[in-house]
Amino acid sequence: MSPYRLAILAAVGTGVQVGAAIVATRFAVGQVGPGSLALLRYAVGCLFLAPVVLSSGLPRFRARDVAPIAILGILQFGVLVALLNLSLQYIPAARASLLFATFPLMTLLLGAATRREPPSARVAFGVTVSILGVGLTLGEGVVAGAGGPDEWLGAAAALGSAFTGALCSVLYRPYLQRYPTLSVGFTAMAASVGFLALVAAGEGLFAGWPEVDPAGWAAILFIGLSSAVGYLLWLFALRHAPPTRVTMFLGLSPVTAALLGSALLGEPLTAGTVGGLVLVVTGLGLALR
Repeated sequence: MSPYRLAILAAVGTGVQVGAAIVATRFAVGQVGPGSLALLRYAVGCLFLAPVVLSSGLPRFRARDVAPIAILGILQFGVLVALLNLSLQYIPAARASLLFATFPLMTLLLGAATRREPPSARVAFGVTVSILGVGLTLGEGVVAGAGGPDEWLGAAAALGSAFTGALCSVLYRPYLQRYPTLSVGFTAMAASVGFLALVAAGEGLFAGWPEVDPAGWAAILFIGLSSAVGYLLWLFALRHAPPTRVTMFLGLSPVTAALLGSALLGEPLTAGTVGGLVLVVTGLGLALR
């Protein structure tokens, strides 16, 4: 199988993983703060990846590339996840996932603006259809009177998270073509742990052992392990396929989040959410046809 086809399969796996992690985060974020949950998530991920990295040799980078890779890691794992966790304190997993699905449109616009990826009319149309699905779901909350300050704070945090991810997806590619995927991923993740430790300290994580029940710890462990695997799949996909094409598969995360959120958390599948999911999947199919 060609590297491109493997990259597409890796992107599919990442889209499903993101949706499942969003639901698990929605379950656990009420027991531990958003920054603290992000720290635990990537501390688990680093511990999972460390033996693999050490067995293949320590990462070796040019001196000028270390800081950019670390900054991208802080943005990708620290800022992005903290904002997404914050949004899940105020809005359901399905809605947060749909707003996060603006990721491909933002990637498309940033790729065109930086001339890293020529715009494609077909991909742009597919992304636009997906965004209509996002608007349908968000608009439903406004019509229903759910657009209060907390609702809009959650929506703004989810959109900010998507923009951060889109920026990183565009800027990662040169380093992924220069260095092994595992080296870049582990270094970026390790850099974010230091940043997130400061955020978690501000939330009081180190003042005492967090009061998390066994189910919460199981969710945190799942989030950490799946994120480590999902991130390596994500970087592999970005290395072998255009960023806009890869990020389109995040359209699978709302489908996963809505189905798992309904099955595991009892979140309702409203008409607006279902309609939004249909448009997201339709847009994905149009762009990849």
